[in-house]
Amino acid sequence: MQVNETLNEGLKRAYELILTAEELDAKVNEKLVEARPEIEMKGFRKGKVPMPLLKKQFGQRVLGESMQEAIDAAMNEHFEKTGDRPALQPQVKMTNDDWKEGDDVSVEMSYEKLPEVPEIDASKLSLEKLVVKADDAAVDEALAQLAENAQDFKDRRKGSKAKEGDQIVIDFVGKVDGEAFEGGSAEDYPLQLGSGSFIPGFEDQLIGLKVEEEKAVEVTFPEEYGAEHLAGKAAVFDVTVKAVKEPVAAEIDDELAKKFGAEDLESLKGQIRERLEAEYTGAARQVLKRAMLDALDKEVSFELPPSLVEAEAKQIAHQLYHEEHPDDHGHNHGEIEPTDEHNKLAERRVRLGLLLAEIGQKAEIEVTDQEMTQAIMMQARQYPGQERAFFDFVRQNAQMQQQLRAPIFEDKVIDHIAAGATVTEKEVSKDDLMKAVEALDEE
Repeated sequence: MQVNETLNEGLKRAYELILTAEELDAKVNEKLVEARPEIEMKGFRKGKVPMPLLKKQFGQRVLGESMQEAIDAAMNEHFEKTGDRPALQPQVKMTNDDWKEGDDVSVEMSYEKLPEVPEIDASKLSLEKLVVKADDAAVDEALAQLAENAQDFKDRRKGSKAKEGDQIVIDFVGKVDGEAFEGGSAEDYPLQLGSGSFIPGFEDQLIGLKVEEEKAVEVTFPEEYGAEHLAGKAAVFDVTVKAVKEPVAAEIDDELAKKFGAEDLESLKGQIRERLEAEYTGAARQVLKRAMLDALDKEVSFELPPSLVEAEAKQIAHQLYHEEHPDDHGHNHGEIEPTDEHNKLAERRVRLGLLLAEIGQKAEIEVTDQEMTQAIMMQARQYPGQERAFFDFVRQNAQMQQQLRAPIFEDKVIDHIAAGATVTEKEVSKDDLMKAVEALDEE
């Protein structure tokens, strides 16, 4: 097959591939000869059908397949010979639209090649790693939060009015059109006001009531209510208040520790300290990673495939649009034109993405099956009760697998670079670390 270069401009390449009629015919004959031993036809023994008859019967069927295989082989040979790596799938189209059997096949192949990425010397990078120790004050603050989450309720003074956040114990009977309905009654029911666990408007009408007071609570079931016979219906609940209790934080003691699975209070404090320091380490890693990427971005410069930059800029613009318009859940907003800022950010992301990919490839960094399984399981937890279905979906979806694999690969490359760089530790306060993390979103 003839291959003629028609464009060589920057990273853009285009070639004319000419598959002669003779080459195509030979390919068709080759496939027919290969299939001949298994072909049966009336009047001929299996494998003995004459080639002219085979070609007449099956030639058209294998013509397109032969043409595609020949073009694919020529493209593969071209990329092996030149070493070019297309940034995106090459565009391939026939240029002789009036082609008929017996003509040469002319195909145009065009693509943008990935650039040569310069090597970096990680040892020249000087990075600062922030270190925060979980002090007693941070542990005590976390303990206090746990105690608040594990709150109990105690009776308010006699005659006290119920406030939002209080727990009231009630008896109630719900009626629609004057008739009590199934599931609408209970006795000694503990309800925390403001929890939103009852029909909208129900809890608000109980604020200000005292023990032994009664109230007819009028509400309307939502149109989308689960029970169809109640959806959209007006109802009246006859409520009697039997107790009004205020929330109190649990005592910080061994009993609290046991509620959270620890043997005693000291053991719980140790667990909290470990968790806090793990959180601090994760935050410090974000800061270190940004500093590293900033340094790499300044260190390297090379030509970028315009198609990759354009696609990334459009994705950034689309993502930011939905962040700024959270109520617009559809995609009928028309084309969102990327700004200069979007294009600049896209160039940075593409440059760093290509650089990290090159470093990872040369370092032979891979994402293991175990790491992928862990990532899938972490994502699956977001779909309670459907974990198996999600797991199977990812296993069958190559694009989803790549979305999960990419950040794992990137983190491993970051660790690889950090291992070769000069990294100095700097102990800072929790507040200083949080300010450094917040600054990442402002840049």
